[in-house]
Amino acid sequence: MSEETGVGAFSQATGRSLEDGSGQHQHRYRAYQFELISRHCGASVLEVGAGLGEFASQFTGLRRHVVTDVDPAAVEQMRRRFADRPEVEARHLDLAGALPDTGAPVSTVVAINVLEHIEDDSEALRSLSRLVEPGGTIVLWVPGYMQLYGDFDRRVGHVRRYTPDTLRAAIVGAGLRPTTVRPVNLLGGIAWWLAVRRGGVGSPRPGLLRVYDAIIVPVTRAVESRVTPPFGQSVLAVATVPLSGPLSGPLSGPNSSGPA
Repeated sequence: MSEETGVGAFSQATGRSLEDGSGQHQHRYRAYQFELISRHCGASVLEVGAGLGEFASQFTGLRRHVVTDVDPAAVEQMRRRFADRPEVEARHLDLAGALPDTGAPVSTVVAINVLEHIEDDSEALRSLSRLVEPGGTIVLWVPGYMQLYGDFDRRVGHVRRYTPDTLRAAIVGAGLRPTTVRPVNLLGGIAWWLAVRRGGVGSPRPGLLRVYDAIIVPVTRAVESRVTPPFGQSVLAVATVPLSGPLSGPLSGPNSSGPA
């Protein structure tokens, strides 16, 4: 599929423009995400919906790192951003069409805030499993709980928010084995509910994000390193690809792009 089909997808899926999409108000949150996700990653990683490479920039020491997005402008920005990193490849990837040749299968696929945009999420996971070595992993980070679904979700094209049970069902439906599925960021979920659902804020504002990043994220990181919350703003999952190899089925499925 032509890269032109993804023009504007980054802004549509994230509510941010390419110019102001650096995420400067979320340094601690991104480090917290990385701490939880990177421990499940192997030596080669393909990131789906990598946006501008904000999360990807935290990886070091990988043998191979493929960053992808459906938006060609975002891909070009990542290509420039990682020009001095020989292990990083920036590629266009559109889950709405046949998946491109991305070279040898990777140890891990990472998809942060991607699956919630996709109608047939199990089919998308089945397609992504073709990009992973047998026994490798797909690591997912998705918005949690329909009680938090609001105008922002609708505006950026979220089909759903997940519970651990609904995300586990999507993984099993793709023929993958869920090894970790749990809520994360309880305090963030409460803050989101107060600001967006009850407070009528149409999207996260820079001032709120600064306060959240400076105060709530460090507390969350400390508490959730000891206990798993019963509820959260997001759900984290790790799915293992069968040792028998990639699953059969078409290399196609609906698509999304970038963090939201």
